[in-house]
Amino acid sequence: MDSLTQLTFGAACGEAVLGRKFGRKALVWGAVLGTLPDLDVFIPLGGPVNDFVYHRGFSHSLILLALLSPIIAWLITKIHPATKPYYRRWVLLCFLVLEGSVLLDWLTIYGTQILWPFDTTPMAFPILFIIDPLFTLPVFLGALAALVLSRKSALGHRINSVGLFLSLAYLLWALGAGEFVERRVKEKLARQEVSYSQFISSPAPFTTLLWRVVGIEKDRYFETYFSLFDQDTPLFVDFYPRNMALMAGIKEHPPVVKLKKFTRGYYAFSTVGEDVVMTDLRMGSEPDYVFRFKVARLNDRHPLPVDDERLKTTRDWRGLAWIWKRIWNARPQT
Repeated sequence: MDSLTQLTFGAACGEAVLGRKFGRKALVWGAVLGTLPDLDVFIPLGGPVNDFVYHRGFSHSLILLALLSPIIAWLITKIHPATKPYYRRWVLLCFLVLEGSVLLDWLTIYGTQILWPFDTTPMAFPILFIIDPLFTLPVFLGALAALVLSRKSALGHRINSVGLFLSLAYLLWALGAGEFVERRVKEKLARQEVSYSQFISSPAPFTTLLWRVVGIEKDRYFETYFSLFDQDTPLFVDFYPRNMALMAGIKEHPPVVKLKKFTRGYYAFSTVGEDVVMTDLRMGSEPDYVFRFKVARLNDRHPLPVDDERLKTTRDWRGLAWIWKRIWNARPQT
């Protein structure tokens, strides 16, 4: 999830666990803990592809963070010696916030190594977009109320608890929506005789009412959208080539190997001038994808490995208007 969500979710948990005992200290420490796992973005990992595939690695391990929780709690009691009798509550706070922040990332499409170091496979259970106002707003308002309202009354603490409850209830909604979308998309693809070896669905930007679906079938992939209001309307499926021939000669090139594993098969190749580009098909939408990497260069039409380089992407914010229209209309005009 985005940094604001992680910070406010951590702050809200801090208030819920220890806010009545230690006031704003608990809220601030919760915010710090909520952002801690994502600080790995500041660690150089050896190149653009390495930075991409190893992000959300060791710092997002449920196992490692569980082991670190007592240590971090001990450090907090060293900073605030008067709170030492509540060490166990600090451990609980550290555990809930660190594990919760990782699980929130797991609920997005990117991929998180939650079982590192025993399993370094990036795992994802995508039921949230990386920025989802309906999840973030309740915890943000709750944490804000706890921060600014007088500690003499429990109103801020109660508002914070309500915010946490609403955000967690929204997660249950997103889980149900994801299961419904998966079932309905399978039914529609079968009815329309669309073949695939695998497909994945994830929420469109800022909403769980519309879901993007990308599927793989040998040397081509497809993209479609499903709205919770589509009912029996057929899916409008668009097909695109994966250009797998461009992989010839670079199959063992380390960036290609890493991207193939990290994307779990949801990748395609294309050319930009003389450069061969490998694209993660899970994030973005056709033709604007967030993660595209130059991995080779054509030499007499044969790809030759080169040092990886991430291509700059430009966001077309006009697509947000299309998303809003698509929620209500199965085939809106662009």
